[in-house]
Amino acid sequence: MGRLGKLPVELPGGVKAEVNGREVVVTGPKGSLTRRFSDMVKISLSDEGISIESKGDSKTERQHQGSTRAHVANMVKGVTEGWKKSLEIEGPGYRAEVKGKDLVLAVGYSHPVVITAPEGVTFSQEKNVVTVEGVDKEVVGHTASLVRRSRGPNPYTGSGVKYSDEQVRRKVGKQAGKVE
Repeated sequence: MGRLGKLPVELPGGVKAEVNGREVVVTGPKGSLTRRFSDMVKISLSDEGISIESKGDSKTERQHQGSTRAHVANMVKGVTEGWKKSLEIEGPGYRAEVKGKDLVLAVGYSHPVVITAPEGVTFSQEKNVVTVEGVDKEVVGHTASLVRRSRGPNPYTGSGVKYSDEQVRRKVGKQAGKVE
């Protein structure tokens, strides 16, 4: 059985939390997040932080306890530090441009690909690196995946959009099997 789910989530200075039954509201310097959780767990606020306890002892309830604690910890980190994903754009003529809340990508299509930032997410661009930032981890990750999906990395040429820490496995082309 996991032990992390039993540990309370500590609240750093400047972060306030409210627990209203199944709903948790976390407010910090970067913003505010609200989330409603399963009724299989009991969430309480104490001096130590936010505690999560499973109501029963079944496997499903223990799983909900661990994932609820992880979600609350991500909310706390999001309102204090924020979440960030970086993507690299490589290829002939491939480029990105931030226009207001939109990210305009030229990635080899006959038309530009426009991705609008959802509420709480911002784009920034420097040379061939696009950064997606925000307070909600799920929204930042989803938006970054939409940017990557616009033109995924090509395993033969390496061109396309990839995460900065992603390793693209390169394949050899047709000339590799040619025997002279």
